[in-house]
Amino acid sequence: MIFSSTNSSPIIRQQRLLLRIFLFFEGKTPLLHALASSDGLTVHNLESIQLLLEKGADINAATVDGETVESTLVFLVKEVLEASVEDAAEIGNFCLKTTQLLLAHGMDPSCCLKEDGESSLTQTSLEHFDLLFPLVMILIQSGASLVCSHHSYTCWSGYNLIFQRLQTALQQYSDQSRATELLEQAELLLDLVRVSCTTLRLPSRVELPVSPQDSHPYAQALVDLHSRALEREASPLPLRCLCRGFIRRYLQPWPLEDRVKALPLPDRLKDFILPELAYTPKPGWDCFKPEQNQH
Repeated sequence: MIFSSTNSSPIIRQQRLLLRIFLFFEGKTPLLHALASSDGLTVHNLESIQLLLEKGADINAATVDGETVESTLVFLVKEVLEASVEDAAEIGNFCLKTTQLLLAHGMDPSCCLKEDGESSLTQTSLEHFDLLFPLVMILIQSGASLVCSHHSYTCWSGYNLIFQRLQTALQQYSDQSRATELLEQAELLLDLVRVSCTTLRLPSRVELPVSPQDSHPYAQALVDLHSRALEREASPLPLRCLCRGFIRRYLQPWPLEDRVKALPLPDRLKDFILPELAYTPKPGWDCFKPEQNQH
């Protein structure tokens, strides 16, 4: 390893020096290099990433070209979308574990990566929530902002991204059960969002991108889902839910489980603060890029 003891041979010391020079000219920190050199298939630098984070590596460091740890992770996540089902599962699991590590060390997954609005990890995941569902669940359970944390609602809204993806994906499926499953996943995500975010700032109506001659096959289902979300948004949250949201925000950053367990509260209250722990994925919901029956 490149971070071992000083009692090493001249050849090893020379190799370390060459590596440091290479990293310097590349402009990459060791943390960024460890992630950038991982492909999630044949190269997994998860242990090195964890060690560097534990030693205080700067999670926000960027190269002169603006490359960061998060932008590199987003690149890998997009690779999941292009990969075969088998490769998507392996790359996706690597991205999932890396995301958990980075979130635990303060990464903001919802901030645009560059001033020109390059998609953040949260935005990218929500744009394809049906194919990246395990990653979306981790982000929402961690309390990730469902709007751009830099540009706010003017950049993107998680609610709009979920509905846009639903409109697109539902038109692709001939399998009624898969379409129903997508609607269930979307409703679950919206329910979990309200655990940490007390308001979603929903639009007053759903914009369906269809012509008058060609109605969306699931238009009514989308309208009904939107109506249910509006009803919940219009109803004041009970005091216990407002308190839960405050406690969760106060205990950030993620993960919250150990901090909640340390609170001097009855177990039932701790379970209420962490409802996501009771979530059990349905068959296939813990998979990346599940096989689809399309037209």
